[in-house]
Amino acid sequence: MDLSNLHYAEGSKQSGNFRRGRGHGSGNGKTAGKGHKGQKARSGAPRPGFEGGQMPLYRRLPKRGFTNRNSKVIVGINVSALEVFDNDAVVSVETLLEQGIVKNPRDGVKILGNGELTKKLTVQANAFSEGAKAKIEALGGKAEVI
Repeated sequence: MDLSNLHYAEGSKQSGNFRRGRGHGSGNGKTAGKGHKGQKARSGAPRPGFEGGQMPLYRRLPKRGFTNRNSKVIVGINVSALEVFDNDAVVSVETLLEQGIVKNPRDGVKILGNGELTKKLTVQANAFSEGAKAKIEALGGKAEVI
């Protein structure tokens, strides 16, 4: 998959040269898909969100807090989830994706210490909790920060 063979899903997009109002034989003549009369049938219809002079919903609802644009979304995985791997296996973010343990790694994967681990593993992740690191290394494994 690369940029040269990306395309729209089948039926999701109409061609831009679809001509409206060109007779009833075209399937979109007469009112050109705008129905009969009314404000939305004419030019200069109101912008999206306009409620006819009533205070619009987006102004009635309270605005609270803010979104920190520097925050990172870290996905947490417990050591008990690593039991699916074989002994002496190398566990990385890619192998977690293949096994379906992680759906979307977002900004990083952190291994957390909840649960039990019975296998010696080399785990490569963005971060480890102290408990997880201790459990992995107690069995002779390695906790590598990438």
